[in-house]
Amino acid sequence: MRIVILLLDVFMSDNDIMDAVRMRMFLILGALLFFLSCEEGKEHVAPAIHERDSVSVMTSFGVNTLISDSGIIKYRIVTERWDVNQIKQPTRWTFIKGIFFEQFDEKFHVQAYIQADTAWYYDQKKLWELRGRVRIRNVNGMIFNSEELFWDGLTHELYSYKFSRLVTPERTLQGTYFRSDEKMTHYTVSNSKGSFVKSDMESEPIESDAQEKSDTATVEQFVRPAATPRAATNKNMQ
Repeated sequence: MRIVILLLDVFMSDNDIMDAVRMRMFLILGALLFFLSCEEGKEHVAPAIHERDSVSVMTSFGVNTLISDSGIIKYRIVTERWDVNQIKQPTRWTFIKGIFFEQFDEKFHVQAYIQADTAWYYDQKKLWELRGRVRIRNVNGMIFNSEELFWDGLTHELYSYKFSRLVTPERTLQGTYFRSDEKMTHYTVSNSKGSFVKSDMESEPIESDAQEKSDTATVEQFVRPAATPRAATNKNMQ
């Protein structure tokens, strides 16, 4: 190959030599651009490998199962889809199709029903994050509604930083901050705007008025029958 090139150089004129040099430069430049384009192509392909982080190691459909903690059954989970991902940090369970809980006490008695549109459970933190239409109803007749709820399995607390509404047999509370124990026997509801204080002050007189009206009606029913025998007795005496 080198002999052919040398022979060509002998019989070529100066102009031909310059053209050949230019041609060689163009070929070398084209080769460099080709290799660079190949390297850039590899850079575009590499990030796709990281998408494996979002792939679940387990996906279950139509789930109805019991979950235990330290050998004690804590709750029942019913969900349409359950994804487990051990690659994302923090590791998590994902319930994108909604979730329904039955919460049990130590004697396996149902204490509360919990449901949400979407949920995540961070297993290393023992933390539940519920989103969407979150609703709780316990055996004491308490009903909780919000768009957000966190359930901390380490501190055994429930809390929310969004507007929440809590209805008990005695009163209705609402506010932008909610915190409670797991059994929802000790809870706090507050509102930074102060609307909760106003609603609470207005609700108490209404309950008192209702009790006063009820008591008055009872007294009237007791007096009216007592007046009838007296009238009948007077007629008999005449």
